[in-house]
Amino acid sequence: MVKLDKIYTRGGDKGETSLTDGTRAKKYAPRVEAYGSIDESNAIIGIARLHTSGAEDDMLGRIQNDLFDLGADVSLPHGTKFEEHALRVTDEQVTRLENEIDQMNEDLSPLKSFTLPGGSAASAYLHQARTVVRRSERLLVRVSEEEEISDIAIKYLNRLSDHLFVMSRKTNNNGTDDVLWVPGKNR
Repeated sequence: MVKLDKIYTRGGDKGETSLTDGTRAKKYAPRVEAYGSIDESNAIIGIARLHTSGAEDDMLGRIQNDLFDLGADVSLPHGTKFEEHALRVTDEQVTRLENEIDQMNEDLSPLKSFTLPGGSAASAYLHQARTVVRRSERLLVRVSEEEEISDIAIKYLNRLSDHLFVMSRKTNNNGTDDVLWVPGKNR
């Protein structure tokens, strides 16, 4: 279990931070950018939860916990002496997202256009979270080109963006209140 008895350490005052294995990295390093973006996704989901309840809120709570797992996964480089005890995202977490997507999608009518963020506060925040998750995914793919990153971590983010999209429709009165894109409407 994590125990934080002192919040500031002064260790980052010169533009570096510690990865989970203790190695130092620049605060703008691709790995740090990726898990920072994952943290930002989590914060936006926290805002979305202010506008959800029931099953959607429960799902988002699990996702927030998963995102901390994912941040721990990304912040620990593979192959270190800590690998044996590493917290890594699992296929089961991805499968849970897929099952929830399928369950939520059952009540939604097929889309005839792309949706614009909006309709309800929950939907708008879920769209914002979705876009930050997509950025997190892009950043993590970039890291994976230079360093070993779990394929499951990337898969989790890919599935999570789909999950947030479907939930944004679900929170828009099962898609009835979706705001649809009208191509060329304002020409």
